[in-house]
Amino acid sequence: MTALDDLQLPELDISDPSLNGDRFHALLAATAAQGWLARLPLGFLVLDREAGDHFLRSRSATFPGQMIAELYGIESGPLREEIDRNVLHIDGDDHARLRRLVNPFFTPRAADRWRPVMRGFLEQLWAQVDGACELVEAFAKPYPSLTIATVMGAPTSDAPRLHEWSNWIQRQFDGPSLETQRDRIEQACEEFYLWCGELLATRRGDPGDDLVSVLIAAEEQGDRLSDVELVHLVLNVLIGGVDTTQAQLSHAMRLFAAHPDQWELLRERPELVPQAVGEVLRHEPITPFTARLLTADVTYRDVDLPAGTLLMISAVTGNRDGAGDPAFDITADRTGARLMTFGAGIHHCLGAPLAWAELEEALAFLAPRMPGLRTTAEPALGTVQGIYGVDALHLAWD
Repeated sequence: MTALDDLQLPELDISDPSLNGDRFHALLAATAAQGWLARLPLGFLVLDREAGDHFLRSRSATFPGQMIAELYGIESGPLREEIDRNVLHIDGDDHARLRRLVNPFFTPRAADRWRPVMRGFLEQLWAQVDGACELVEAFAKPYPSLTIATVMGAPTSDAPRLHEWSNWIQRQFDGPSLETQRDRIEQACEEFYLWCGELLATRRGDPGDDLVSVLIAAEEQGDRLSDVELVHLVLNVLIGGVDTTQAQLSHAMRLFAAHPDQWELLRERPELVPQAVGEVLRHEPITPFTARLLTADVTYRDVDLPAGTLLMISAVTGNRDGAGDPAFDITADRTGARLMTFGAGIHHCLGAPLAWAELEEALAFLAPRMPGLRTTAEPALGTVQGIYGVDALHLAWD
């Protein structure tokens, strides 16, 4: 056995705000070529799929939300409440109970029923462009927030507010934002709690087939969700389903603009849409790293990792491990290269089926309408901290 501190490991700093795009991928690929583990300023980076899957599924590891809160002195208030109640930070019997009550609403079949709604929003957004657009503002930003508003049973007029709240609350996972913009994050939490309380009251008086109504009625052997649990589950859906889908759709269109042969192939063969979504999720996961904190001593691959060790699991290199040729190819056979983009184990992303459906509908809609897709300016990429998004993507088509 080897002690973790005795290992000779490559070192890198993934908090560099300029680290993105091709340089980001080249750095991670070069590091992964040296082994499955690298040293970070505050922990370690797990680089291959097998090891990443092991720690994501391990019962001796947890998401370090409370540790982040303590590190930044978040001891009380709306944000601390959100951190403590976030389903990502709940383990054991409490987590199993919550998932058991809400899972029926988040199956692929449940997501499929919202596809006509998604198509309707895409039609509305398409009517506002003509031959060119800045994709983030025109499609990627409004599309998921309109969809989530409808799924929740909220007025679509609330979609801009939902997007804003999601954007700010997501920054709880971004250290620099917690240092400089904590007051605005706190405000977003507080505003959402008030809004959601009113929505719960409305749906109780006028229930429908939306998410909030279904959660209010969710029951198993007499067990039901409390009001506090309802609010935070709705919040989890919001912050897990708006910025993420915006970022993933933006990267999808960026990748296709950079690979026009793949876009033309998708236009010619619409049956490739599901495989194209999988390739986008594999090639550019918008949650490049998922944190885990070891709650017990663990020995893995003859390395002793002590309790309290912080691990960052790399979906970027994990997705490409065992996938064959790393090129962006929507026809490639990726059998055996399981995606890590949505996590694994008990904390596998609850809204993954809805995200898949949104991305499939968007690509199926846009591909036949955008021949000759191309960028008209260099894409403006965000930071790989938290959600790795695209700040601006100027596109044109024939």
